[in-house]
Amino acid sequence: MPKFILPVLLIACFSSLAMAIDAPPTEHKVITSASKVEWTARKVTGKHTGSVGVKEGKIEMNDGILTKASVTIDMTTINVSDMSGGGKTKLEGHLKSDDFFGVDQYPTATLVTTSVISLNEGDYKVTADLTIRGITHPITFDAQIMPDGKQYSAIANLVVDRTLYDVKYRSGKFFNDLGDSTIYDNFDLAISLTIE
Repeated sequence: MPKFILPVLLIACFSSLAMAIDAPPTEHKVITSASKVEWTARKVTGKHTGSVGVKEGKIEMNDGILTKASVTIDMTTINVSDMSGGGKTKLEGHLKSDDFFGVDQYPTATLVTTSVISLNEGDYKVTADLTIRGITHPITFDAQIMPDGKQYSAIANLVVDRTLYDVKYRSGKFFNDLGDSTIYDNFDLAISLTIE
């Protein structure tokens, strides 16, 4: 083998490796019609459950590893799933009012990652900025993203303190002697996304 062949091969190998390392992340869009956010809110006398729609979202992957994500939630679609009839309509209207999420003024909420740590295949520790009612606070949670055919499937579970976002209605932290009418400050969000 001529002496110049080996250096050429080494340069080619390192160049290919550098190109692979420097490859830009790929962007993938959330399929909103196949995605959902389910919520659970608790009070002294029980709980309510429901859902809210995903308006848009995207993630960035680098060599199959999540690097960034953002989701916009359509707060005008707040739905109560454990009630029907007039009670359901009344509660949905109340949740959309200024006592809670003020959707006329704040029609969307957003979740934008600021740190993503890959724990093992498909599992991540995520820190993100959660904005509700125009107020932003960091939140940390576990997430999972796995290939699903030609798409990705992502799930995450968040526990949100509503009072951080100026939702104080019947909060024992701010009002005394509420008794059985107390609504707990924390509520749960279960996010399920299908990504193309």
